[in-house]
Amino acid sequence: MVESQDREQVRQLLESVRASGRAALTAPEGKIVADVYGIAVPGEELAQDIDEAVALADRLGGPVVLKIVSPDVLHKTDAGGVVVGVKGAAQVREAFCRIIESVRAYAPDARIDGVQVQQLVPPGQEVIIGAVTDPTFGKVVAFGLGGVLVEVLKDITFRLAPVTPDEARSMLDSIGAAEILRGVRGAPPVDRWALAEQIRRVSQLVTDFPEIAEVDLNPVIASPEGAVAADIRILLATGAVKERRKYGREEILTSMRRLMEPRSVAVIGASDEPGKIGNSVMRNLIDGGFSGEIHPVNPRADDILGRKAYRSVTDIPGEVDVAVFAIPARFVAAALEEAGRKGVANAVLIPSGFAETGEQALQDEIVAVGERYGVRLLGPNIYGYYSTWQDLCATFCTPYDVKGGVALTSQSGGIGMAILGFARSTKTGVSAIVGLGNKSDLDEDDLLTWFGEDPNTRCIAMHLEDLKDGRAFVEAARATVPKKPIVVLKAGRTSAGAKAAGSHTGALAGDDAVYDDILRQAGVIRAPGLNDMLEYARALPVLPTPKGDNVVIITGAGGSGVLLSDAIVDHGLSLMEIPSDLDTAFKAFIPPFGAAGNPIDITGGEPPSTYEATIRLGMEDPRIHALVLGYWHTIVTPPMVFAELTARVVREFRDRGIEKPVVASLAGDTEVEEACAYLYERGVVAYPYTTEKPVAALGAKYRWARAAGLLT
Repeated sequence: MVESQDREQVRQLLESVRASGRAALTAPEGKIVADVYGIAVPGEELAQDIDEAVALADRLGGPVVLKIVSPDVLHKTDAGGVVVGVKGAAQVREAFCRIIESVRAYAPDARIDGVQVQQLVPPGQEVIIGAVTDPTFGKVVAFGLGGVLVEVLKDITFRLAPVTPDEARSMLDSIGAAEILRGVRGAPPVDRWALAEQIRRVSQLVTDFPEIAEVDLNPVIASPEGAVAADIRILLATGAVKERRKYGREEILTSMRRLMEPRSVAVIGASDEPGKIGNSVMRNLIDGGFSGEIHPVNPRADDILGRKAYRSVTDIPGEVDVAVFAIPARFVAAALEEAGRKGVANAVLIPSGFAETGEQALQDEIVAVGERYGVRLLGPNIYGYYSTWQDLCATFCTPYDVKGGVALTSQSGGIGMAILGFARSTKTGVSAIVGLGNKSDLDEDDLLTWFGEDPNTRCIAMHLEDLKDGRAFVEAARATVPKKPIVVLKAGRTSAGAKAAGSHTGALAGDDAVYDDILRQAGVIRAPGLNDMLEYARALPVLPTPKGDNVVIITGAGGSGVLLSDAIVDHGLSLMEIPSDLDTAFKAFIPPFGAAGNPIDITGGEPPSTYEATIRLGMEDPRIHALVLGYWHTIVTPPMVFAELTARVVREFRDRGIEKPVVASLAGDTEVEEACAYLYERGVVAYPYTTEKPVAALGAKYRWARAAGLLT
């Protein structure tokens, strides 16, 4: 814990750097900050001439490192401003002169404060510890392999700052070279506690001082005796960040309840003319069976589709929970003013023609109107939304009425239509489908807050291209994940934002790398593609939560068993080591030319009774926590026979209170498609023609169970 008077010392130092017109701290200034926060650095002092350098080197003893100290030279090595392993007065004098000459040639106008004389850190593993200010998530701490290859290998991991001690330790195991830190080829392991503490203290520093844009400890020399930062670089932010308007949890829930469970809906721009968006929205609301009040608004009509029409939303009697806008973009601001005066809670803005087409000023105008009157805005540039349990279809697209536990959102209209088509073709029951579009106001964290409390929602799946406020999203996700899974498809795997970074850490903080680690930190399941997101969302509510890590494969085809085993490893699952008594029990049902162990290969020629007996044994033994079934289409056991017996066995055990996740891969002719559909409807996640998909779904369930704290 850093005392307040010590923090004040750092604050004054940062203010003096800013006052001098600089954005980078010198090495001696960085050491002051490091000492306050307990960040281990070598002994060092500043020499302003050769004689002082010689005296300091003698005082520090042993070989030393000489480094240029200049507010105008950030990358000292590039300027020839570092000499390592200097020993004795003659070498110190020669190195001092060489550094000054090299820097003068590299940057003739650079201000030179002197040369830093630093203890030579003993050999060890070079790593990098740093922090950057991410445009989405704010302060993010980083850890990875360091040294000269850091930007080549890019073996680095990120977490939201500040990190807990446990999160800091988890970073050590999250890089590809984690095994090196544990000691390889006879090398001793590094001091993991010391490394984790360096990470934690850097994260606390940037949390305490938001004006620090980047921190770079590179290299940090990790050894069995500790972890010492051989170099520290601190950069200050050059501009203020505009604060986003914040809403409290209860405010969000109140407005979202009126959006998702409205009693009255107005359609601004309602029309009697088929083909118009205002006509489609009206028809969907009426034909979908919405039981609340539906108010068309059109100054040139007396009634629309049998409903009294109003010239303005202000003329509607009573409260209006939602106003759906189906008018051109240029008219939205004026109509929104009227909605604000009426006290409308939510505006659903279907029109395009705002920021997505370069009309940022037009979008800023409607945001200002919404904030002035307290109207929450969904959109603009969206297809609308569905709240199926309210029989509400507030969209110009096709209706959807299969009620269920999956909430689906998309930033893109096209992806929204793919979601709708998938849900229809797979008969996926949904609680809501929501378009977000430009996200001028309402965004993913508002929806997460609502869906996390919604009793009709059991799983949330979100397509997003960006997040307006990554920290708000993480906060909402962390509150939701213990109750229900969140699946995210993050589009846009670019690193363009890192090009102008001023440190090694910044250059490594590509958009996607940060998203990937922090979404995982929040407990979110990241889907690699659109179909994966939809399949995870469909499967997760169907699969029971596993009670342990032991996964067993039962298959009728050896080839499927091999591929299923590969998929198990790919998705971080554990094939159970079958104990001898269980191995004997399985062998009782398997022909001599079959194979017990794991996978359990019953061979393709076996009758239904063999499938049933082995599946029963897998369900009954409490040491087995999940089953992966591999079926091979044969005349002896046709697809529907396999599907019916499997579903029956799973149901019998469920009725006895024994629930385990069961997934199945069916290989065969087209009859296996019907068998898979039959199984899915009865709680067995089954796919034809693939060994990857069922295991991927099981892996997603396991990832959520771990994130939710249901599995250690």
